[in-house]
Amino acid sequence: MREKLFALAERRGVTIEWSSLRMRDGEYRHDLSRIRLRHGMSPRLECWTLGHELGHAVHGDIRTCNDRVTSKQERRADEWAARFLIDLDRYRDVELLREGHVPSMAYDLGVISRGVEVYQRVLERLGDHVYLKPQHGVGQFAARLVS
Repeated sequence: MREKLFALAERRGVTIEWSSLRMRDGEYRHDLSRIRLRHGMSPRLECWTLGHELGHAVHGDIRTCNDRVTSKQERRADEWAARFLIDLDRYRDVELLREGHVPSMAYDLGVISRGVEVYQRVLERLGDHVYLKPQHGVGQFAARLVS
């Protein structure tokens, strides 16, 4: 998955640098088309962080002092990363195998626990169906599975 992330960054013209970030694991600067990642992260945390920062790049997020806007951008970047990094069929298999134990699922899926929790947030279970990224209107969901 790491290779897919790097390939996407390259296609988007986003450079990736490692740095001694003190207060965060990563940051995206739209004006510089640059992602900075903190040195020394575990492979799963690095993958999640890069996915999250690429989510900001894909949406063209620009830092703001408005807390509401920042929260929306952070949530959207998390959700983008979760959908990019976690395959729906693989998630289903791992969820069954690990009986919903989030840390074990995260390990099997190659993400951090937060990634699984975010992915679960974009799923909606209604009866015997699971919907990925449900919404109102045309194209009401990205995918629908029968449990």
